[in-house]
Amino acid sequence: MKIVVFNVKYSENLGDGLLAECVEAALMKSGDGIEVETIDLAGRRAYAATNGGRRRLALGLLRRLPFFARRRLVRLVLERRLNRFRGLWDEKIAHADAVIIGGGNLFQDDDLNFPLKIGEVLDCVSRYDRPLAVYAVGVSKQWSEPAYDLFARLRRTRLVHLSVRDGFAQDNWQEHFPEGPSAKIVRDPGLLVQAMATVEKPASSTKRQLTVGLCVTDPVILHRHSGDHASSLPFCSIGAYRDLIGVLLEDGQRVVLFCNGAREDQLFAERIRNSVRKLRVVEAGALDIASRPRVPADLIQTIQSMDVILAHRLHACIAAYALKVPHVGLGWDSKVEGFFNSVGRETFFIKDSRTPPIHVALLLKAAEKEGIEALRHRVTIAEAQAGISNMRRHLVGSDECAISGI
Repeated sequence: MKIVVFNVKYSENLGDGLLAECVEAALMKSGDGIEVETIDLAGRRAYAATNGGRRRLALGLLRRLPFFARRRLVRLVLERRLNRFRGLWDEKIAHADAVIIGGGNLFQDDDLNFPLKIGEVLDCVSRYDRPLAVYAVGVSKQWSEPAYDLFARLRRTRLVHLSVRDGFAQDNWQEHFPEGPSAKIVRDPGLLVQAMATVEKPASSTKRQLTVGLCVTDPVILHRHSGDHASSLPFCSIGAYRDLIGVLLEDGQRVVLFCNGAREDQLFAERIRNSVRKLRVVEAGALDIASRPRVPADLIQTIQSMDVILAHRLHACIAAYALKVPHVGLGWDSKVEGFFNSVGRETFFIKDSRTPPIHVALLLKAAEKEGIEALRHRVTIAEAQAGISNMRRHLVGSDECAISGI
């Protein structure tokens, strides 16, 4: 059986690649003779195939444009690209037995970026009448009317499985499509990353000095995708990171800045490090910056080397949980809060930008001391495995499993 999966596997944000590789591995592990091919919705063919500096410049420009001008420009550029992708997607779907859209935060209306791409995939799926699974996706609350019309092309397909990754996404889906079909909640496939882990965690220091990993995200990205005002987001400035790093260094901890792979995030991490060093003397080895990860395995190795991490990025937190690395999340998007709620870690989630640095430092130490509760962890991973197994079963038995149209 040949399954074609559409997501954003080769995004510079390696969280997307991590979950894509988990989906591929879990599908092929079944022993059902399943062959899987993943197609990146942006047309990328490999990791590190984008120009991060150009992307940051483009995002900055888009932020300054009026809403309607921004949407018109994005649509013009994307429709030209989709004209190039259409033939390839048609060919791949024509030769496939089934199609998956997911996982990832794909059902969001970011100036029609994902709606246009997914609408094109849905047209191809409908044209060849292939069974379709929409699996473990994120769903944003606000859709424009054109976005709704593009996503609603789902009505024309033979939908055999529909799942979202958290309660927020489920509520949003229900609000967009109150007449159904209903979306089930499944665990994010990134939770299956432990099978990809290859590095043993270093032995703890006898001094009990913690290695604190700060997963840095460029504020331009946070502002672009967050529904909240920039001033309300925690850790959206160099100063916020610098103040926390000062507290951690004074407490004798080792701090490592790292990112999920996006070049703009790595550059922001370098700016943070340089700012700290301008204002204080830092002992050798006390403040480091990890090399930018190029493939998901690099990101996994970086996370595994930490005692505790702080992150905005959803899949940095998901991978940390799967690998049993304690972590504290930063609020900027409901998807991150949804994950922390789903695994009972609300205590270790920060939403308020006014949270004092000393409180964040104490929360990191508390998270490291408490660790990851073993029983809940086992149940959570088992639920992630069951979710993808259920989806695979629906695709394999798709003749009997079609869901009624929306």
